[in-house]
Amino acid sequence: METSAKKEQQQPAEAKIRNLPWVEKYRPQTLNDLISHQDILSTIQKFISEDRLPHLLLYGPPGTGKTSTILACAKQLYKDKEFGSMVLELNASDDRGIDIVRGPILSFASTRTIFKKGFKLVILDEADAMTQDAQNALRRVIEKFTENTRFCLICNYLSKIIPALQSRCTRFRFGPLTPELMVPRLEHVVEEEKVDISEDGMKALVTLSSGDMRRALNILQSTNMAFGKVTEETVYTCTGHPLKSDIANILDWMLNQDFTTAYRNITELKTLKGLALQDILTEIHLFVHRVDFPSSVRVHLLTKMADIEYRLSVGTNEKIQLSSLIAAFQVTRDLIVTEA
Repeated sequence: METSAKKEQQQPAEAKIRNLPWVEKYRPQTLNDLISHQDILSTIQKFISEDRLPHLLLYGPPGTGKTSTILACAKQLYKDKEFGSMVLELNASDDRGIDIVRGPILSFASTRTIFKKGFKLVILDEADAMTQDAQNALRRVIEKFTENTRFCLICNYLSKIIPALQSRCTRFRFGPLTPELMVPRLEHVVEEEKVDISEDGMKALVTLSSGDMRRALNILQSTNMAFGKVTEETVYTCTGHPLKSDIANILDWMLNQDFTTAYRNITELKTLKGLALQDILTEIHLFVHRVDFPSSVRVHLLTKMADIEYRLSVGTNEKIQLSSLIAAFQVTRDLIVTEA
């Protein structure tokens, strides 16, 4: 009877793990599981082993292992039983105005732990979303309770953290991951989940994620669920990103067709594949660097494209901006002809 009860308990746990998004399912649990920034990890490991952990400020683009690093540190520092009482984790989804700094953070940092030696850990994820007042209040709390509490701030933009807080922490920058580091980890997930993936599919994953491991895993999972096979085409279709062949066609139309034909063809392609002009512009920009234009012509074209990109970010009409993009390329074509 007991064994059947145990089995019943195990089944929901297994189902829970199976239903987890891959990002959480394969999140590194220890410092040794992390694949990147070995210099940073070895430094933090040294801090922990010598029991001299300073206040930390981890910054860099999303999906580069900042949160995973500090959570792995916390798991190494504290046993499961004491984790809840020794670690306070807050992120942007929690209210983090000045009241939270004066309330829960202050009371957590100021209370000493009886029967447990060592310090407490406060993890403030997405600290760049904290208000100026909250950050100012926090610097006093950090100073006052350094004796028994360590703070770890995590953010994407260092410039949004006030200098007073920056000077109180040891800073580590987590740069985007290189393809050499990402591919083995993705291959491990592919093997575990028995994903049918082609070589160009893997390349597309790495290209589109631009060093963001979280994004790579999310694209891999959604493409696998939607199409059952991960190839370059399915990855681009799933993310709604224009294919290289589409960009080549668009460039060909803009440089070799008359304005009306080019505009009609591009509009049809955009509607058919659901492409955003912003994505088309980003991809064309890469092509412009590769195509052998005279330097004066390239400068003119890139300036025009930068203007269009800015106008799109402000929220202007896509049709008008598309006309402007085609016009810029037609002017470029005429300039090349006159220079030749």
